[in-house]
Amino acid sequence: MPATRQRAVRRSHWDQPDGEGVRTGRTSQSHRGQRNLSSILLNMGMVLGILSILWFCWATYMRWWLAAQVVTPHSSPAILPDGATRASVSPLRFWGTYRPQVYFGMKTRSPKSLVTGLMWMEQGQSVPGSLRHACDQGDDLERYGWLAHDGVNFGQQEILERDFSLSTDYVKRPGGEHGGDWSWRIAVKQKRNGKPRLVSLLLYIATDGDGYLEPSVQHDRLFHVDGRTDELGSFRLMFGEPMTSGTDRRTPVEVQFESGSVDHRPGPLAGEAFEQELSQHRAAFNRRFNGVFGLQNKNYTTQEVEVAQAAFSNMLGGVGYFYGSSLVESPFANNPVAYWPAALFTAVPSRSFFPRGFLWDEGFHQLLLGRWDLGLSQEVMAHWLDLLNAEGWIPREQILGGEARSRVPAEFIVQRNDNANPPTFFWTLRTLFPGLGGSLPSADTAFLQRAFPRLRSWFEWYNRTQSGPLPNSYRWRGRDADTSLFLNPKTLTSGLDDYPRASHPSGEERHVDLLCWMAQAAGVMADIARSIGEPHEGEYSRLHSVLSDEENLVRLHWAEDLQAFCDWGNHSDAVMLVRERVPVPPGAPPQTRVVRVVRRPSAPQFVSAFGYVSLFPMLLRLLSPKSPRLGATLSALHDENKLWTPFGLRSLARSHPLYLKRNTEHDPPYWRGYLWININYLAAGALHHYSNLDGPYQIQAQTLYQQLRRNLVKNILREYRKTGYIWENYSDSSGAGRGSHPFTGWSSLLVLLMAEQY
Repeated sequence: MPATRQRAVRRSHWDQPDGEGVRTGRTSQSHRGQRNLSSILLNMGMVLGILSILWFCWATYMRWWLAAQVVTPHSSPAILPDGATRASVSPLRFWGTYRPQVYFGMKTRSPKSLVTGLMWMEQGQSVPGSLRHACDQGDDLERYGWLAHDGVNFGQQEILERDFSLSTDYVKRPGGEHGGDWSWRIAVKQKRNGKPRLVSLLLYIATDGDGYLEPSVQHDRLFHVDGRTDELGSFRLMFGEPMTSGTDRRTPVEVQFESGSVDHRPGPLAGEAFEQELSQHRAAFNRRFNGVFGLQNKNYTTQEVEVAQAAFSNMLGGVGYFYGSSLVESPFANNPVAYWPAALFTAVPSRSFFPRGFLWDEGFHQLLLGRWDLGLSQEVMAHWLDLLNAEGWIPREQILGGEARSRVPAEFIVQRNDNANPPTFFWTLRTLFPGLGGSLPSADTAFLQRAFPRLRSWFEWYNRTQSGPLPNSYRWRGRDADTSLFLNPKTLTSGLDDYPRASHPSGEERHVDLLCWMAQAAGVMADIARSIGEPHEGEYSRLHSVLSDEENLVRLHWAEDLQAFCDWGNHSDAVMLVRERVPVPPGAPPQTRVVRVVRRPSAPQFVSAFGYVSLFPMLLRLLSPKSPRLGATLSALHDENKLWTPFGLRSLARSHPLYLKRNTEHDPPYWRGYLWININYLAAGALHHYSNLDGPYQIQAQTLYQQLRRNLVKNILREYRKTGYIWENYSDSSGAGRGSHPFTGWSSLLVLLMAEQY
């Protein structure tokens, strides 16, 4: 009982209604709790505030850091050491015709070169703009280009106007410490049936603010220019007086450059001496050309061999040296920024229309030039790989310097750091180092050891940024996002521009050509690693095995009902361009525009376009010679309603709804039916490959190879004889040359087709 009462009393004590002490105690405890809660909340707020500030600072820093990576050079040592192009290191290549964008000019391989060039015009010409200088298709010349060029010692070029022709020959002579001497001979020849013309030749020399030039004028004629720069030391440029010859109506002009550092000169490189050295170099070129390509042993006529020499010489004579900064942009930066200033030594696709460097084109260029001079190709590839940034990215189009930028529309100048281009250099390396994967000569091993860190980062960049939605799939970034105006949004990054992809761009796309490029690249990386003793050979071998496995290709890209390899994406075939009225203010004239209309909703599916993309598993030789899918591809390739023509393989099946269709009102078809020589060259090489492997399709591959090669060579030679040019692409209905011209980039693979070198 006492215990019970005590508990009762305690309950009563706490239940007292007027127990002030009790109520006061409870209130104090509540206040302390509120104060504690407020303190906790205040502290939490301060912590959150500090964390927010720290997070903001970290995010700002990371965004700045990520934005900075696009213009930060790669951390590995450059493949080319500083000064690799100086006269003291590479004297034979120091001077050259490294200005492919002009009809004739020379410069050195240096950022601030002495620049020389030629301009001409007809006197009394009533048509404005008759001054010739920069190569331009609008000049409407009958033909121009190098007839012979060895890349080091000499070049011979012919330029045909309507009533006269010009020849621009040059010869270099080594010596001294600054690249030696060189001389030009420029001749104007009146055509026999042409109207007499008075032609003015304008020869110029300029510096980029370095050093001085001092002309010597006597009796109103410029005799010579004395000059000095830090790079060249002292020099003299002499201008010979024109001489008129009545027998062939030629007016030769000679220009001599003499370096002040040449101590013992055998005599001026002019007159008979010039003629003799030019003749010796031309004879050596002819011998070497036949030794490398062996065309005289393949029953070609003299004229056909001369066309091959011209095609090759125009690619080699179209190698340029550029210096400047690309304009690039990153999703982490608000505005485009300048890449670091850099040099690029590269061939160009077209002197008239594309006189600059293109990443995937250059891989094809070096398939030809590397057979002539492997050291040259290694240097070109090194220049490109030394443009690799900290992310492992190379801008796909190089527009370096004001002269190059002046030739490019504004919308193509800025390069995005998530945009790729086909990594053709891996194919080039496989071709130019046939022993890759085994023991190589020490010089080749040394080059690959220097290049490997950059090749590795470049390869990893593709795997990181161009991966697809499914394991082991790939997707090109950079597709046009505007679906209201484009019949099929373009994919410039793939190199195939307007080739039909999924009609509605999305992150779910899978692109078969990129998968094939990456499979092939992984195999080359494995072989390089094996040849130079790198420990990463296993990871590349495993990836190559997975990507090139036919089961993987089938799972991701084989459309059974179409019997073809295809892209996958959000797609509808029922799209078309229609013209619609545009609302205008009252009283204004009516206006219309062309827009895209989708007649049937899109859905995830294979893109039913048979064309170049469908051939890539065969083109890059990933299919087994016994694969039934190889047989299906060969049969479709030979179908005249699909790709086969008497002139080569068209880029898109004639039966496809987008065949030769415009992409917008002002955007004509490009890769939608016309013949492109680079892909036809890959096709010929693949057919040649399968024709030498046992399998049920060996005879079919042999027959198709012989027919395709014959059709291609015959048509390109015919069009050259007819028009005077190698062309960007060719009509699939007539074989006529189309697009920019001369296009002596990958269309010059004609030489390798003639030589059967793949």
